[in-house]
Amino acid sequence: MTPEQAGHELREAIVRIPGGFMTDTATYARGAELGFDGLDFYLAGRAGVLGDVHPDIAVAALVFFAPEVVHEAWARSSAVMSHAEAAREWAAVGHAWAIAHLPDEVDWQTVAALLGRVVHSAPVAAAPLFAGWRTLEEPEAVEALALHRLNALRELRGALHGAAVLTVGLTPVEAVVVRTPAMLRAFGWSEPYPEPKPLHDRWGLAEARTDRMFGRNLAVLDDEERTELVEMLAPLAAPPDESSTR
Repeated sequence: MTPEQAGHELREAIVRIPGGFMTDTATYARGAELGFDGLDFYLAGRAGVLGDVHPDIAVAALVFFAPEVVHEAWARSSAVMSHAEAAREWAAVGHAWAIAHLPDEVDWQTVAALLGRVVHSAPVAAAPLFAGWRTLEEPEAVEALALHRLNALRELRGALHGAAVLTVGLTPVEAVVVRTPAMLRAFGWSEPYPEPKPLHDRWGLAEARTDRMFGRNLAVLDDEERTELVEMLAPLAAPPDESSTR
């Protein structure tokens, strides 16, 4: 399996598996315990690896969120704790979720080892959240370690996808309209929304560029290792209605 093919085949796993803890109600219950309001834990947790920077820097790194939503959340969350501490709390929630929810039948030791080679060798250019996440202390439990490294690659792929979206001439809100229209309000975008149909071809081009750019990072693994990683992770990322066909 070529690096680009593996990049394409791993997309859903990289997005969906860490997304499990990001959408878990227990995550936001923990955020409320810490003093965060609503989505603030998500935004401060993800971008907190940048430190207590100006909110425009968080906007730049998060790419797909409306600037005013990030600005407001950044200000509120800074009153709760430092953004660096928020990032550590966010990571801890992900680690706990992994131990509780990832299936036992997967060889997480091998998954974590393969992912680690990719994470530790990948360049950080144009990927500030990936760079920041990579500085966090890694957990010992293998399920948590695999999740931690998957999330690092989620941030790397997300950064590359953001760059690809912009270079094909799409705006962040146009990309959200095409890919995840149900998240427009959560991401802070207000109506009227752009018509998605004329944007699909450009979004497809951005996705192909993302696979190509991200896949280069998988060249550190050989063909067999890339195939093994896809075979272990791809079935875990299938939506419920597709699980029998993946």
